[in-house]
Amino acid sequence: MTKAAILLAVLLPWMSGGSTERVQEPGAAERSAEMQAVVEAPGPQEIPDQQTGESRESTSGQPEQPAVSLIRVEGPISPTTTNYIGRALELAREAGAPALIIELDTPGGLLDSTQDIVRMLFGAQVPVIVYVSPDGARAASAGTFITMAAHVAAMAPSTTIGAASPVTMAPGAEADTIQQQKIFNATESLIESIAERRDRNVEWAISAVREGASATEREALEIGVIDLVASDRQDLLRQVDGWVVDGDTLRLEGAAIEEIPQNLAERLLGILVRPEVMLILMLVAMYGIIGEMTNPGAIVPGVAGVIALVLLLFASAAMPINVAGYVLLALAIALFITEAFTPTFGLLLGTGTVAFFLGALMLFQDFPEPMALPWGWLIPATLLTAAFFLWIATYGIKAQFAAPRSGLEALIGHSAEVVDPVNRSGGRVFVAGEYWNAVSDQQIAEGEQCEIQEIDGLTMRVRPLENAGRNAQDP
Repeated sequence: MTKAAILLAVLLPWMSGGSTERVQEPGAAERSAEMQAVVEAPGPQEIPDQQTGESRESTSGQPEQPAVSLIRVEGPISPTTTNYIGRALELAREAGAPALIIELDTPGGLLDSTQDIVRMLFGAQVPVIVYVSPDGARAASAGTFITMAAHVAAMAPSTTIGAASPVTMAPGAEADTIQQQKIFNATESLIESIAERRDRNVEWAISAVREGASATEREALEIGVIDLVASDRQDLLRQVDGWVVDGDTLRLEGAAIEEIPQNLAERLLGILVRPEVMLILMLVAMYGIIGEMTNPGAIVPGVAGVIALVLLLFASAAMPINVAGYVLLALAIALFITEAFTPTFGLLLGTGTVAFFLGALMLFQDFPEPMALPWGWLIPATLLTAAFFLWIATYGIKAQFAAPRSGLEALIGHSAEVVDPVNRSGGRVFVAGEYWNAVSDQQIAEGEQCEIQEIDGLTMRVRPLENAGRNAQDP
């Protein structure tokens, strides 16, 4: 069909007032439908891979849900824990994670660090789920505060929570000082405010602080201390799926879990803040610096001592160190050194040992019970320090101030025989198998004994010696 014929077929019905029909070439409808299907069909979409971070295609055409972030907190609560949780909250927010799971197993920890963590959980922009796990884990003392402060509190089977009394006062005991009573009241008020904000059992929370009450996971669920009991991570995500947290509905069932490990700085600080490690650093710093002083030029002891001292100061800045302990330790060192120069027959050494023991004990007395320094570390460290100063430091310090035993300086104070008369203009003496030029402010006759006062080059300055056998030493 020509173009003119097609145009005439279209215009004639219109000119005659009839209905207009659309004329299509054979197969045009099929081609149009295919083109429409191609336009409407969803193409493959690229999404980031959670494991490698590289983009990959989604077979369903729908973007994958971001992975749930997870961290594990084990052991005492310390400044390291605070830094770890704070960094995890920030990384989870930046990654757009639907929630952050904190798997918790702790015997307690520092009250200051606990308060910092509670403040972070209250201000978190990511829903936080504290999960006391694995089976047999506990959220004692500081762990109780952290668990109850989370948006969702969960526990695994065979776990416990509670016993949140401050370590400065045992459950049921009366405060000995005003300071202890203040700490007790502040702790009670803190856990009460946490329970009220998260709509948990306020009465039980107060009893956990006041009476040291604790509960199993089933008991905690029944009395409204926690929200659920989950057997594992996937069970936890399935139960929490659909919950509304701060106006947002959680969609977690089947979601991937991405763990955020501790970085090198957090692992290092976690080791340094242990009281056992701090005690070792203190001993290394003490032994190293004093060893370098008694043996100048050894280098290795001095360098090791300075490094240990810097690490000790770094750890001390993060922990509640009692300054009185450092004062007693400094006194102990002073007594040990004084023992090297005074004939007290061990009196100062014994007093220094007692001062060292009390200083080390007081140094870590403000640490919570889970971080207390064991007696098995304290007593051996005290005995080792006493032995160090008795057998090493004492003799080393005495050697530094002892008279020279070799070289020309060793001749000073010894007696010599005059072989040529000695006066202001000169003379000669015989000492240690050698002949020396000598001068003296007094006339010394040949054959007399004299005492060597000093040596200047090849000339000795001497003085008469009346009682050579008692007042001077033979070379």
